[in-house]
Amino acid sequence: MKKITQHAQSKSRSIHQPPASGQRPKLVTRQNVRTAVAELIDYHQRFERFFQRHEQTDWSWFYLCGQLSNLDRKTMEPMVLLLLGAIPHAIRDLQRFISQSSWDVRPPMIYLQSLVAKWLGKRDGVVIVDGSGFPKQGKHSIGVAYQYCGHLGKIANCQEGVFLGYASRQGYSFLDERLYLPQEWFATDHRPLREACALPESIHFQTEGELALSMLRELHERGVVPFQWVAYDESYGKNPAFSQEIAAMHKWYMAEVPSDTRVWLRTPLVEEPGQGLMGRPRLHRRVRRSASAPEELRALVVSLPRAAWHRRLIHEGSKGPLRADFAILRVTPIHDRLPAIRQWLICRRSVGLQPELKFYLSNAPSRCPTPELIRVSGLRWPIETALEEAKGEVGMDHYTCTHRRCGVKLGHGWDGTIICSKPLWLISS
Repeated sequence: MKKITQHAQSKSRSIHQPPASGQRPKLVTRQNVRTAVAELIDYHQRFERFFQRHEQTDWSWFYLCGQLSNLDRKTMEPMVLLLLGAIPHAIRDLQRFISQSSWDVRPPMIYLQSLVAKWLGKRDGVVIVDGSGFPKQGKHSIGVAYQYCGHLGKIANCQEGVFLGYASRQGYSFLDERLYLPQEWFATDHRPLREACALPESIHFQTEGELALSMLRELHERGVVPFQWVAYDESYGKNPAFSQEIAAMHKWYMAEVPSDTRVWLRTPLVEEPGQGLMGRPRLHRRVRRSASAPEELRALVVSLPRAAWHRRLIHEGSKGPLRADFAILRVTPIHDRLPAIRQWLICRRSVGLQPELKFYLSNAPSRCPTPELIRVSGLRWPIETALEEAKGEVGMDHYTCTHRRCGVKLGHGWDGTIICSKPLWLISS
């Protein structure tokens, strides 16, 4: 036992290594530790009712302790060897709890949302949509494929998750998650893999946008977490239909959009179907021929006068204040060759020798204050930071399960690992 413990500790993270969040470590006293342990036990007890058997509760507590350990790789075998030693069947029992044990992941996730609402909830809260990749070596993990991995910044063999985060003036947290299954996983040649991963036949292909909208609709219909805004990056913002679904929920979106998005500064007149000038009937609505052509955002921004730009504070970061130059104006995007609703265009230019331009469209009311638009446009960092912290500090991407727990149905592995990480991340942050 002593030899095993020493071996595990030799591979553990150095106490001098800074945390993944980049925050400056604080001096911890013994009283701090005792208080934290008592609060952690109380917090875990809140979730005990979601497990059907006593041993499930015990393993969930053990897994939580393993995630808080100083291990570099927080996978199951190192956890067991560090905390229990070479106990027969312990590794297999922990794997069974995460991968095959019959507990439903949705009730604890919904309860987690109620805690977020209680501790962080504000009427002007922001729900943030983001995807994150989990690099993998083999081909047997559920949903693994060669696809773009944001974690690595390139095409790689990985799993991809779609996440909802929450940010308010009180703090930030995770809200929900879905595993993205690439379309190739529903092909005939993937049937053996689907069966090996216990993927139910009822699961069908959904795009990342459809998965995000499904979570947002559930969150909106449940009405527990207060929020006014939904923010998302260009991978979702380039699809106008995604933004239209957000607007249909009577929420305001802050959508990062590509630089080739076309808009009018003034809404053009539209001709209704009817008799044309040459006698031929018009069957569809169209923009009046005398109207000016819409401009791409990258061309429009060049023509803006210097007086249109103002330097603003986005937020106070761990490395100091983050500022950028903003130009904010009202525009009318083009959609299906016709003018869409009048919207805010937020142009953000980073400060530095090589400034980076980002563009956002928002359906917020015309009376929305400029500081609020700037605040929400800068709220990508909470979910990015949360994902980095969850992966770096509680080992959210260290799992080795091949199975998953599918939505509200009882399934296995991926969702089990993720749901064990989310409550832990909330309390540890």
